[in-house]
Amino acid sequence: MVSRSYVNLLDLAGDLLGIPNTPRTLPRVMTVPGVISDLDACGRNDADSDVSSSGCRERRIIVANMLPLQAKRDIDTGKWCFSWDEDSILLQLKDGFSSETEVIYVGSLKVEIDANEQEEIAQKLLEDFNCVPTFLPHDLQKKFYLGFCKQQLWPLFHYMLPICPDHGDRFDRVLWQAYVSANKIFADKVMEIINPDEDFVWVHDYHLMVLPTFLRKRYNRVKLGFFLHSPFPSSEIYRTLPVRDEILRGLLNSDLIGFHTFDYARHFLSCCSRMLGLDYESKRGHIGLDYFGRTIFIKILPVGIHMGRLESVLNLHSTSAKLKEIQEEFKGKKVILGVDDMDIFKGISLKLLAVEQLLEQNPDLQGKVVLVQIVNPARGSGKDVQEAKKETYSIVQRINVTYGSTNYRPVVLIDRHVARFEKSAYYAVAECCIVNAVRDGMNLVPYKYIVCRQGTEQLDKTLGRTADSPRSSMLVVSEFIGCSPSLSGAIRVNPWDIDAVADALNSALTMNDSEKQLRHEKHYRYVSSHDVAYWARSFMQDLERACKDHYTKRCWVIGLGLGVRVVSLSPGFRKLSIDHIVSAYKRTSRRAIFLDYDGTLVPQSSISKIPSPEVISVLNALCNDAKNIVYIVSGRGRDSLCEWFISCKMIGLAAEHGYFLRSNQDFEWEMSHLSADLEWKKVVEPIMQSYTEATDGSNIEIKESALVWHHRDADPDFGSCQAKELLSHLESVLTNEPAVVKRGQHIVEVMPQGISKGQVAEKVLTNMVNGGNSPDFVLCIGDDISDEDMFESISRTVSCPSFQVAPDIFACTVGRKPSKAKYYLDDSADVIKLLQGLGSSSNPKPRHLPHFQVSFESTV
Repeated sequence: MVSRSYVNLLDLAGDLLGIPNTPRTLPRVMTVPGVISDLDACGRNDADSDVSSSGCRERRIIVANMLPLQAKRDIDTGKWCFSWDEDSILLQLKDGFSSETEVIYVGSLKVEIDANEQEEIAQKLLEDFNCVPTFLPHDLQKKFYLGFCKQQLWPLFHYMLPICPDHGDRFDRVLWQAYVSANKIFADKVMEIINPDEDFVWVHDYHLMVLPTFLRKRYNRVKLGFFLHSPFPSSEIYRTLPVRDEILRGLLNSDLIGFHTFDYARHFLSCCSRMLGLDYESKRGHIGLDYFGRTIFIKILPVGIHMGRLESVLNLHSTSAKLKEIQEEFKGKKVILGVDDMDIFKGISLKLLAVEQLLEQNPDLQGKVVLVQIVNPARGSGKDVQEAKKETYSIVQRINVTYGSTNYRPVVLIDRHVARFEKSAYYAVAECCIVNAVRDGMNLVPYKYIVCRQGTEQLDKTLGRTADSPRSSMLVVSEFIGCSPSLSGAIRVNPWDIDAVADALNSALTMNDSEKQLRHEKHYRYVSSHDVAYWARSFMQDLERACKDHYTKRCWVIGLGLGVRVVSLSPGFRKLSIDHIVSAYKRTSRRAIFLDYDGTLVPQSSISKIPSPEVISVLNALCNDAKNIVYIVSGRGRDSLCEWFISCKMIGLAAEHGYFLRSNQDFEWEMSHLSADLEWKKVVEPIMQSYTEATDGSNIEIKESALVWHHRDADPDFGSCQAKELLSHLESVLTNEPAVVKRGQHIVEVMPQGISKGQVAEKVLTNMVNGGNSPDFVLCIGDDISDEDMFESISRTVSCPSFQVAPDIFACTVGRKPSKAKYYLDDSADVIKLLQGLGSSSNPKPRHLPHFQVSFESTV
């Protein structure tokens, strides 16, 4: 059933493509013995509490584009027959789970099933294989997979831009709508079977990158992991995608996002920083992104192979027979092996050119070296595949004509389906394996080659070698493939550098045996210990850790369509209601109000920082109430604050985080006595100046007591990197100086020791107590890390014995984010509305509260 959460673009996509409602043909999860829960879209938005644990065994729901099944029709009966696809990673990863874990698969079949057979087959697959098929309509499947996935996402993720029509298809919104609609159908199938309190969902690859959005909207606390098996491009490439934000937000609705390499993860994090303004940090060795109160963890671990599966193939009699046949065919020659799909990113033609160069530069190798190139069937049938195939055949023919003879072919091209046993035999025979892809997500060919060269007991008998005889292997791998970082003993090459690849092949063939053996041993230790089970187990352990705090926070959904995200904050953290605070405001008579300026009274994004007339009006309304003491506590200089608030006669001002303090315009500014020595500024300013010159878009703000380096307008990555370096540089230089270095939102600030907004709040409150007017109402509103000092200081100060009765405290941050404050408001507009609500409840009369000058000496 298509849920009612299907809104905006999602509705539009479904309507345009005429997608039928997903039929509910599968039984729901049995949550209470004898009772089947049938949660549909009419239920609550967050259905986590709808389903309770029934004491069932652990369940893992694996979601991927294709189910790990083979399908064929029985010729005699016409019935569909299904069997496991033993080579599928999705099937093999089960070895990483305990035997008690139930695994359910959701995905499409590799064959098209007639509509009148779908219900029967769905039931059969669920009962026999624990598989839930999606059955996408033919037209939708074509637009989704062959259209958006293969013609737009796949080339882009492999760094190919459609600069002109001959170089790929340009963005097509109809195909994008098909992609969204297909993801929605996959999500609906998961919703049919999930127990959101207990089950873990693991989504695989670029076909389903917006699926997490649908699940997160339906079940706010769903335990959801995502692993990308392809590369993730640099931000310069990714940002060309018109739906870049929707896909990023889709991935960020996961709890854990996995990548094969740090490069791929780094590119993703850079995109999040540049396009969504999100920063990341390492938390006890784990990379985490804070996203609306949720921490999304990043996992970096390349997938492995299934050792048992490969070794069982090596033990087959057919493998031994084929191995002997290959040895006889290439007797007296050294075999170089390549195994690649036929597509433009695998670098087959570049590899052939390198072999041609090798034979040309080393005549002594002619007649002694053979490249066996196995070409797997192409996954697509576009023009680029046909061109790659044509070029491959042309180069092979040229090499064989130029350097071959009647009894010698330098290149043997096998362009057909090659059985597993035959491929394993070639792996076992080859002295060198080359993977020359110009871009590839992972590529497990080198891993398989290493295991086959290690061999098994059965293979040893075939080769006539003893179990303790030395093994060797040589790898030449492109530096642009995902497995390259884990193969430190391989010869890494730039596939575009034909000369370098030819030299690498020559080195691999002529390297001494002891060196080959050492490299092989190192690789085999890694491959055998980091197999597919290790990968699955490690990912799931991290997913469990990422989800452990789900039920300690309050969650709610914000946004529409694909902009949906879940805000997750502490249980006591809630929006400050105007009615709630006005009620407390009216019943109190000794009030202290502390307001930050930038980001609180004026939006951070505003170009003009001058307070608006409505801000001045509401502040005057509050200040004219004799029961109120109001302070603007800002990091800005006193000259700016004096100029901006000249019409607010009774307002208190704390400039430069409290270094300067004035209770109202009847008093002079007082300067903090804590740190009168500002000689350190002479050291700091030249250092900041050098970073400013080196960082385009940065600038220095010079205050009377502090220096601030701003990098808001610099390149996000470079600015952040420079800020970290400047922070470290200044901390080392100022070790013995009375100054502190702090990093805030796009700034690095150096200020005197002991100065903070929290000190201002403490002084004002303590002075009120000492003057016999202990506050019974405290409001503090701010938006950044410096305001957290005020929230903490107020809480600490009112807990002192001098406060006989605790006041009503309203510590409020601006924006929904983790904070020491108990309340939040969404933005500065909300702040003004709240203050207007208080102002309208004020009663301006002649003062009966003394409006004293807060002295730095009075509360030391």
